[in-house]
Amino acid sequence: MTQAVFRKPFTQQEGIPEAGIKRAVEIMQTGRLHRYNLLPDEVGEVAALEMEYAKWQGADYCVACASGGYAIQLGLRICGVKPGDKVLANAYTLAPVPGAIHNVGAVPVLVDIDENYHIDCNDLDAKAAASGAKHLLLSYMRGHIPDMDRVLAVCAKHDISIIEDCAHTMGAKWRGIRSGNFGKVAAFSTQTYKHMNSGEGGFLTTNDAELAAVAVVSSGSYMLYGRHGAIPAEEVFQKVRLHAPNYSGRMDHLRAAILRAQLPMLEDNLARWNQLYERLYGHLSAMGGVMIPPRKQEEFYVGSSIQFRADALAAGEVPDFVAACAKRGVELKWFGDAEPKAFTSRYDSWRYIDDIPVLPTTLRVLEKTLDMRVPLTFTIADCDMIAEIINDEIQPFLKN
Repeated sequence: MTQAVFRKPFTQQEGIPEAGIKRAVEIMQTGRLHRYNLLPDEVGEVAALEMEYAKWQGADYCVACASGGYAIQLGLRICGVKPGDKVLANAYTLAPVPGAIHNVGAVPVLVDIDENYHIDCNDLDAKAAASGAKHLLLSYMRGHIPDMDRVLAVCAKHDISIIEDCAHTMGAKWRGIRSGNFGKVAAFSTQTYKHMNSGEGGFLTTNDAELAAVAVVSSGSYMLYGRHGAIPAEEVFQKVRLHAPNYSGRMDHLRAAILRAQLPMLEDNLARWNQLYERLYGHLSAMGGVMIPPRKQEEFYVGSSIQFRADALAAGEVPDFVAACAKRGVELKWFGDAEPKAFTSRYDSWRYIDDIPVLPTTLRVLEKTLDMRVPLTFTIADCDMIAEIINDEIQPFLKN
């Protein structure tokens, strides 16, 4: 009997809206791609995007950046992180997060996670007390938002400022508050596989006027900061403009034009992602040998990827299961692999970190955790077929 094979790629995003393509072509025809290369009284694409995104996010200030990783680094710097400082960070994340801490010369203090992929607030409390760290880089890894009431309480107890990594939670909420509106600053990504796609790109948002002014100057504005969009008043810049180093990480007009065309569609796209996610979640929840954590009622998530654990398998069987699914066109990434592969790596493979801790829950949870992208090029029928293939391929392992 011939087995069905899924034929769609898991990395194929939807095309850029025609309005974005048209505007990008117009910009290329002018030759003025740099964000500060403007005609007199011209607002410019990047400044317009900053104003529009700040309004959508519900933040006072926004700085468009060259990448989400750059936005994280910038956020750490403007919050006062100095070389040698310790920065708390959840251990389940992707390599650019500890990389951003390392980039500013600081020392990551990795925090364990719980069974549901959230930062462990008990370990956060203990690590905060033991390390004396005054900053938490909180990564909402793969869109999982922790109990923010507890996180905020622990951080208040230890006088810790929060830098939010919202690369996977653009539009997600906790108790109705958008991710990115809990800490001092937030970083967002518009890399191809995120919720808006400009190839590379990102945003830094904050409600702190002085931090915003420093971020604008440090993003590489020279003394052209007045050409930005969502910025504080001139007197704030007068206070910081000669004291903020230039780290050159600006967004250009082309990427801004591409993103401006996508922003009005974002809310509808979030709903579409969640329809696909919920279909897959329903199938996986009912599947033998699979454990998928429940989502908290207080959380509004964005299901652009899905994670589950193949708990019925031995750890050594996971690669065979992944290979069997791949043979039938279903691309799963394994977070328990000791060897980094593509975008996926486990915290103990980041060897530039001194004194890598043993985090038992993180290691145990990731040991059998599988991750799958859910692009908007998929349909409900595609989700049904993918789930059927996963179920087919896990059955032989359940019989062993």
